[in-house]
Amino acid sequence: MGNLSALKIKSLKEPGRYSDGEGLILDLKGPGRGHWVVRVQYAGKRRDIGLGSLDSLGLADARAAAGEIRRQARSGIDPLAERRREKVVVPTFEDAAKAVHAEHQAAWKNGKHQAQWINTLETYAFPKLGSQLVSEIEGPAIRDVLAPIWLAKPETARRVRQRIGAVLDCSYAKGYRASEAPMRSLSRGLPRQPRKDGHFAAMPFSDLPAFLVRLRQRSSVTRLALEFLILTAARSGEVRGACWSEIDQTEKIWRIPAERMKAGKEHRVPLSDAALDALKRVSRFKSGLSDLIFPGQKPKKPLSDMTLLKVLQVMEVTVEKTPDSVLLKSTPVFAACSIDTLFGSMRHEGPTLSIEEMNAAIAQEAQRLSRD
Repeated sequence: MGNLSALKIKSLKEPGRYSDGEGLILDLKGPGRGHWVVRVQYAGKRRDIGLGSLDSLGLADARAAAGEIRRQARSGIDPLAERRREKVVVPTFEDAAKAVHAEHQAAWKNGKHQAQWINTLETYAFPKLGSQLVSEIEGPAIRDVLAPIWLAKPETARRVRQRIGAVLDCSYAKGYRASEAPMRSLSRGLPRQPRKDGHFAAMPFSDLPAFLVRLRQRSSVTRLALEFLILTAARSGEVRGACWSEIDQTEKIWRIPAERMKAGKEHRVPLSDAALDALKRVSRFKSGLSDLIFPGQKPKKPLSDMTLLKVLQVMEVTVEKTPDSVLLKSTPVFAACSIDTLFGSMRHEGPTLSIEEMNAAIAQEAQRLSRD
């Protein structure tokens, strides 16, 4: 039995700290005014933890609250951390995912990726996880989301898994979860995915000269953009967003600013005579309304991300998966290897062909291919 009673508390007049025993203390400020405190030891340190005011918490309730805090401390639970956790409003997975998307999308330079990130979760994760609190989501629930698409759509499934993990890890960092996302054990609960083919669908580089001949049969901003992409081994987005102010005709350098680069650093691309010639030919499409080299239908807007692929489709280009191919759409390494192989090095030591030599090589190769 404690040192205090309800009757004794009513009779107390002098301000001060009155102990009930076992660490429970009434900090009296005046007659009928004060608050309860419990003193506990945790991790070798003494802590005084407030329980509530005297007028809102009676003696019996104060003893019960103090007993619960003492139990937590004996069990190795930090009472203060536990109280803070109880005060946190834990969001649902859908709310947490939207918050993560809003916080991080500014760092994603690709607008398409910004939309895809949340769209995949809306399609595959929200139906099963959306209404669940992030603190309650464990491995089995995540597996149930992934299982239907794990083999049917392996790449999508991997992205959904990564994005679910990102949401749960961010929730852990904000104190909404007791642990990080349980992603490591998921692989044991799902079948092994088929191995990915290591090569992209691509054009054999031996077909490139004949392709360039066909590409040049018509002149348009889109076709010149594709030719410039091949000749510079740049990414599609870098070419479509290229501006005249980035081109140094004297030094034969294309300086792509850091804000347009995936790595966030300025990139310098040496320009061959053939690449400069492509720029000369596209200059007749130059608009005074925009600095874009390859403007879209609206002069102030670049070409859309599907325009270069559309050229290949219109030309009925067939591609295959081989290590000795040039991927015209987005993989610069293959393009650089192919151009170097066919027309001499444009990026390091070795001869660079003139426009005349380039055209002659293309024509000669096209004739040879037509005979084979």
